Amino acid sequence: MHDYSPLRPRTPLLLTLALTASLAAAPAAVADSASDQCTFSSTNHKYSGTPWALQRVNLDELWSQSKGRHVRVAVIDTGVDTANPQLTDAVDASLGENLLPPKVKGKPIERGNTHGTTDTVGHGTRVAGIIAARPMKGTGFVGLAPEATIIPIKQNDAEGHGTATTLAQAIRYAIDVKAQVINISQDTTNAVPPDDDLRNAIDAALAHKIVVVASAGNDGLGGNDKKTYPASYGGVLAVAASDRNNERAAFSQSGDFVGVAAPGVDMISTVPKGGHCSDNGTSFSAPYVAAVAALIKAKHPDWTAREVVAQIEQTAERSITGHDSRVGWGVVDPVRALTEDDHPIESPHPDPGLTHAQAPTPAKLTLGETPQERTARIATYVAIGAAVLVAALGGGAIALRDARRRRPLETRP
Repeated sequence: MHDYSPLRPRTPLLLTLALTASLAAAPAAVADSASDQCTFSSTNHKYSGTPWALQRVNLDELWSQSKGRHVRVAVIDTGVDTANPQLTDAVDASLGENLLPPKVKGKPIERGNTHGTTDTVGHGTRVAGIIAARPMKGTGFVGLAPEATIIPIKQNDAEGHGTATTLAQAIRYAIDVKAQVINISQDTTNAVPPDDDLRNAIDAALAHKIVVVASAGNDGLGGNDKKTYPASYGGVLAVAASDRNNERAAFSQSGDFVGVAAPGVDMISTVPKGGHCSDNGTSFSAPYVAAVAALIKAKHPDWTAREVVAQIEQTAERSITGHDSRVGWGVVDPVRALTEDDHPIESPHPDPGLTHAQAPTPAKLTLGETPQERTARIATYVAIGAAVLVAALGGGAIALRDARRRRPLETRP
């Protein structure tokens, strides 16, 4: 049985709520005021500073190890617009594909370029920018893997016409064009597992040593803790969203399936036609991690998907020694992932010698004095008392001497 229910892109919350489907694979999103102000034009605002998500990384040290050169990253999303100058050279449109049908429910679909480089939503263009946007004068924003190659696979749109079936088709297409990393910033609505077609496509990608990265989902505001798909499939690196304090963003989905977390709040990235906008969501945490995977694949092309994922998880910044359902193995640390890589590992493990991002140890609450404290207090009092007594005796002797000197001569003995 095939699933033909639509997929919803993880666009701002108001739009997402309008895209209903029983088995929709949807990109994550939360309400963000900056998104409402974002317009797509060649004169769109250019972000002049360096986004906080990049400030947390020593880019010079990171790029001395790898820039992701020639690694193919498939972005299965709403398309990627190469009109943004930071993406023009980052996207290989010849490898792209548009999997949306020309007509849905009798209405024409905006296909744009047949290779999927037109993005009428802006979601896929943001995702691609976080991965591989090229440096450009006038902005501090750049992709974490600025020499990686984006393969744009347009599988969804604003109306959620993508389905779990077309998502599986997109994954298989990514395998055919020899992608080395796949980013999926989508999940099924209501955490409903689709049929086996999607699971089988994921397994096929993993068998080809492709690293599959997926967003964990944005339904965490109510303490939601349940699996999402395809993020919770075995072998997929599920990414939650973290904030500036390396803590789980309030909207980010929790669960044992979460592998790591990555910045997902106020994420600056590229938008169609040019310029930048800010947005929130695990949709933008996933490509941050996909970029790190591309960096590792460029440096270690023979590593398996499992080894790349384990390296990212093992080197993440942790507040506890092991796995946490909110941020997985911790918040991704790109520099550590590229420098503490002497040998590949198959799976992450607890770190009893944890020294990074360690939670402070609370001070002990003492309800009374210990014997040592009482001894020290008494000794202090004795010392102070002795000093006062010496001072008093010395002062008294001087006063008596002076008094005798002032007495009249006739009264002296």
